Amino acid sequence: MKQIMNEKAQNYKNGEITEVMENVVKDSTITLTINNEISRSLSAIEDSLEEFTVGYLFNENMVKSLDDIKKIDINKTQINVEIDDTLLKTNETVLCSDSAGGWRSKIKDIKPITSNFQVTSDELINRIEELKDNAQIWQATGGTHVAGIVYNDNFIVKEDVSRHVAVDKVIGYGILHNYDMSNCYVIYSGRMPADMVIKIVRVGIPILASNAAPAYSGCETAKKGNITLVGFLRGKRFNVYNNKNRIIF
Repeated sequence: MKQIMNEKAQNYKNGEITEVMENVVKDSTITLTINNEISRSLSAIEDSLEEFTVGYLFNENMVKSLDDIKKIDINKTQINVEIDDTLLKTNETVLCSDSAGGWRSKIKDIKPITSNFQVTSDELINRIEELKDNAQIWQATGGTHVAGIVYNDNFIVKEDVSRHVAVDKVIGYGILHNYDMSNCYVIYSGRMPADMVIKIVRVGIPILASNAAPAYSGCETAKKGNITLVGFLRGKRFNVYNNKNRIIF
């Protein structure tokens, strides 16, 4: 699937206008239908859709294990899923914490995670550079967010026009490949409000790192969920919000 397209543009620089061809990321409208009753449409790159689907279902608290997912059928931009709907009938389920649209409801339940996982400050500094180096679509277009999941020596990177979808994709990849989430961390480009941090809490990942800032809601969610937030990860510096013991300086 071609992910980069060309578009004509007029470039203004130093008082002069020139005709140019610019790279733009190719996004599509993806429709996810769950149990033939819940439908969600969103803009995303048509890539790694199985990983996205798995990550989305876990991150939105619709399933607790892969056994809860009965079927994933992907036909181009249409995704049809069958799941055990037990969680859908409880008050714990939050439909779409994604702030981009669709259903939005209050985060009703935050269960703190337990993990003694640690990462060094040098590794975080190196990983954010590696993340940027692997963001090929972003380098060509400037139009994507990029997310990575780190587990042992594995570093998997996914890109998307949505920061939520990018994180869903890497978490879904980790779940499908039997990663021990309590010994992983996610590093990505984007702000860290509550609706992003809750994804990390729900799957039990102890550290979320970003080159951008947290929001107050994200800090409060991290405290309640016992998550370590690393923000402003740029160059040789970063801030740690909550549980700094997971970072080895």
